[in-house]
Amino acid sequence: MQATKENKVMPLSFPWYVGGLCLCFGAVAVALRPTALASWLFLVGMVLLASDSVLDCQVVLAGSPSERGAWLRRCMLLKSLVPGVWLGFSLLYARGKQDELLNYWKGLWVAALFVPVGLMLGFPERVFVAVECGAGMTIQLGLAGKIWVMVVLMATLAILVNFEKTFRASVGMTRWRIKYLILGVSLIFGVRVYTLSQMWLFSGYRPELTNLTLMALLLGCILIGVGQVRSGFGEFNIYPSRAVLQGSVTVILAGVYFVIVGLLAKWVALLGGIANFQAQALVLLLGVVGVAVMLLSERFRMALRRFISRHFRRPEHDFRKIWTEFTRRTSSVLDAATLGKNAAEVIAESFHVLGVTVFRIDPETLEVQWLNSTEKRGGLSGPPIHAGNLVELVNCGHPFVLESEHEAWAEALREICPNKFQHGGKRLVVPLVAAERLVGLMVLADRVNGVPYSQEELDLLKCIGVQLAGGLLNCTLSDEVLQAKELESFQTLATFFVHDLKNAATGLSLMLQNLPIHFDDPEFRTDAIHGVGRTVERINQLILKLSSLRRELQLTTTPCRLDLLCAEVLDGLVATIDGKKRMERDLRQVPTQMLDREAMRSVVTNLVANASEALNGGGKVNVVTRMEANRVEFSVADNGCGMSSEFVKTLLFRPFHSTKTNGLGIGMFQCKKIIEAHGGSIFVESRPGNGTRFTILLPLGMNSQPNPPLS
Repeated sequence: MQATKENKVMPLSFPWYVGGLCLCFGAVAVALRPTALASWLFLVGMVLLASDSVLDCQVVLAGSPSERGAWLRRCMLLKSLVPGVWLGFSLLYARGKQDELLNYWKGLWVAALFVPVGLMLGFPERVFVAVECGAGMTIQLGLAGKIWVMVVLMATLAILVNFEKTFRASVGMTRWRIKYLILGVSLIFGVRVYTLSQMWLFSGYRPELTNLTLMALLLGCILIGVGQVRSGFGEFNIYPSRAVLQGSVTVILAGVYFVIVGLLAKWVALLGGIANFQAQALVLLLGVVGVAVMLLSERFRMALRRFISRHFRRPEHDFRKIWTEFTRRTSSVLDAATLGKNAAEVIAESFHVLGVTVFRIDPETLEVQWLNSTEKRGGLSGPPIHAGNLVELVNCGHPFVLESEHEAWAEALREICPNKFQHGGKRLVVPLVAAERLVGLMVLADRVNGVPYSQEELDLLKCIGVQLAGGLLNCTLSDEVLQAKELESFQTLATFFVHDLKNAATGLSLMLQNLPIHFDDPEFRTDAIHGVGRTVERINQLILKLSSLRRELQLTTTPCRLDLLCAEVLDGLVATIDGKKRMERDLRQVPTQMLDREAMRSVVTNLVANASEALNGGGKVNVVTRMEANRVEFSVADNGCGMSSEFVKTLLFRPFHSTKTNGLGIGMFQCKKIIEAHGGSIFVESRPGNGTRFTILLPLGMNSQPNPPLS
């Protein structure tokens, strides 16, 4: 089928060639990473673009309005699938935490997948109406078609915004590897923004723009091919901000483009020169794209910065900004790997370095240990480098060129941090020295355009090295302090545990010694059985208390009256209290609350038992429940030995601290956890020799119930 003179298109075979190229690059992506969802989305997206280019040409070459309409329906239905697939790819390509990203953007992704298709299938008669306009051809859009254009246009802009976020979040060699693939895809969809804007302005589908779409697809495929050669469609973990519109160059440029095109359309319409409008709008779009490419080009930005520095006597770098950003990202980090990662990213971004690798001197083995890098590497490839071979670097203190060193350690560093380009500049090593001790190394690989470092930059790198060395030393000291704390906690726990086990073992040992002598005595056997039972129960209680420190407290609440619960506990404890000790109660009726009955029983039992044990030579324990300002108040008071204010303030509610010789110091820690889990508070009043009062306040929650009146 031949095209008319008014609607000239490229040879019919050309779209098939471009489509075949798309399929090849899609297949390459899947072959390189067959298990990645991003690779399969890329393949499907390239298939859709290839099919779209072929159908566009079929619309132009159609011989009758009915045939043209049939091809157009197929074409627009296929175009409806493109934004959703490519939006998914833009969310996954080179991104870390992909599951979180998909969950966060699932609403927008589902809308991009189904809304355009739903408009095409749900309102087929309102999408377009074919109309012949003079020598050319315009297919007028209906209401559903106009909405379809706006939805697809917004989804296309979202794709570009996501690629921009990925590119801006990358640094160093990662940016160099993904740049051309992102530029290729952005070129394809940038031209689609132009064609969609034409449809939106003229409310019509203009098939003569097919040639432009084909050329953009061809050039985009070439850039994508270059990107695949560079990166091999490799796996990168980039973590851009979730904010879509904030600071987006894509949104700003698109807004400027649409405003200018809208004004241009009005001006051209007034002059009656509508025939030249498309060419002018296309020139404007290419200009906007060119500006965007220049703004994202590292070479252009470095050249511009050097020009301003040279001719306007301005510093090439804003050192205050660099130092502020470095301090912000490293000052509160106590993990060495994260510290190295943040420092490498700041340096790569600020000094336009393609690769920054941070090494650490292992404090135990004194060997050079790979810590982190802006590149995807994972350790030294050769024999380990011992810190003893780097002693001279302690007195060096300033950055030096790695190529000038010829020792074995320098060769090992050159292997792990290779140059990327033949003319990429010399590698730089920054010794990380703190407290007259070498704690690590930082290696800066190639620099964009091989630009040498100025003296100001070397001074700043030296200061950054000192700061990073101090941070690494703090990480080491923090690890040592943490290990010492853990050892101290273990020793404390072991002391109490061994003490109780020793008491239990002593009782069992005496029993075993007397067993051969009194075995025939029935009374002795009865006492021995009871003794073994008490010892086993004591050991089980000890294990339960220790186990409770390791698991998270979970409440199982049921309706409960605290005054009745206290009465049950006190009735059970009366038989175990010495006759010299008195147990007084003032249990006033309180409302029913949602409480964990067993947990609160443990609290009451613990407080009453502690109060009873504090009465060494006799005394009384007073238990009270009452209502106090919409809260249930529960208190346990004794007139026993009391506690010092310092112990109450600092140690009472901490585990493994007790005033009792046979106590583990876990009971009050558990009580406080249980009360706070119920949303309550616990207060203590105590003086040595004058006794102690514990007061617990539990709020009346939404589920509290008033008690029925007494008959």
